[in-house]
Amino acid sequence: MLPVDVLQLATGAVRAQRQRSALTALGIAVGIAAVVLLTSLGTGLQRYVLGEFTQFGTNLLQVTPGRSQTFGMSGAMLNTVRPLSLADAEALRHLPGVRGVVPVIAGNAAVEHGGRSRRTAVYGVSSQMPAVWRFEVGSGAFLPDEHAATARAFAVLGSRVQRELFGDRSPLGEMVRIGSERFRVVGTMRDKGQFLGIDLDDAVYVPTARAMAMFDREGLMEIDVLLAETAATEAVRADVDRVLRSRHGREDYTITSQQQMLDVLGSVLSVLTLGIAGLGGISLLVGGVGILTILTIGVGERTNEIGLLRALGATQGEILRLFLGEAAALAALGGALGLLLGVGVAWLLHALLPALPVATTIPHVLGAEGVAIAIGLLAGTAPARRAARLDPIEALRAE
Repeated sequence: MLPVDVLQLATGAVRAQRQRSALTALGIAVGIAAVVLLTSLGTGLQRYVLGEFTQFGTNLLQVTPGRSQTFGMSGAMLNTVRPLSLADAEALRHLPGVRGVVPVIAGNAAVEHGGRSRRTAVYGVSSQMPAVWRFEVGSGAFLPDEHAATARAFAVLGSRVQRELFGDRSPLGEMVRIGSERFRVVGTMRDKGQFLGIDLDDAVYVPTARAMAMFDREGLMEIDVLLAETAATEAVRADVDRVLRSRHGREDYTITSQQQMLDVLGSVLSVLTLGIAGLGGISLLVGGVGILTILTIGVGERTNEIGLLRALGATQGEILRLFLGEAAALAALGGALGLLLGVGVAWLLHALLPALPVATTIPHVLGAEGVAIAIGLLAGTAPARRAARLDPIEALRAE
């Protein structure tokens, strides 16, 4: 029996029982659609989160107070952690390979002008913040490069704060009250958008020392270090560690590279995506059981046909391939329908909810179809072996 004959017989058997074949393929289709849809959502979420973090660049080091690991120390020792200071940030600023440093303080305060008031996020930063965080000044200038002790009461408004307080008027040179202090507006920022749901345009930027006094903070929340494009991350990290260790006397801080955060986040999201796909894969098992049941019934109904094929010279291997081909055809048909359904629903969701991150990738689509065919072959193995092992004479006698 030629391979073409095996293929024709397998597809003919599928067409002969169209209703039964359609119901069997439907089980696979639902499973594949679920896998494609859930994987698209997971991949879209992964790309969205990674994209949010990479908008600040990947050549950053973040220094935070306290260690990320503990070693069974007493509470008294934990209370001796030295806070990060402006002097620490200034020391890091002069290291080779460092392009910029931002000592960060964040809080929330009311911003008032001309009878209008808005409660918004207030960030204490340095003059190098636009370069380090990849922000752009819209009008005026950013905070001047001044010593912390003599930093003047200047403020830069986010685009949304500017619109809420000043409308279409230019705020440059105007005075605003932030908390209990008055600041002169020297610039505004261009629209930046959101970061994980946080509106980056609904913010005000003031000198770090002023923010520390405003929020009564003794230490910095973090120090962000921008590396030069040609600098080696590990070399700069070692220099940062050396300087801080010499200033603090011990390692009571944590240094994290942006790439480290992206790698950990990417691995977590990848596992989440696979887990989501696994949930959809449960539906594929139901489809596999359907193929197993249909082929088992088919062997019983087509015993005479099997006996006739054996009498005409068909080998056990050809009978085996015949039923496996039928199983693969059913699975492939169901997989193709599932792909169309899954991709269609994913596209529809994104069209109805543009903010919902959805991404359907070719490898996932091809992988889902391959899994469908593999499940079909696996489910059809037992019935195919049973058909191949039938005694030809006894099969011809069966009614």
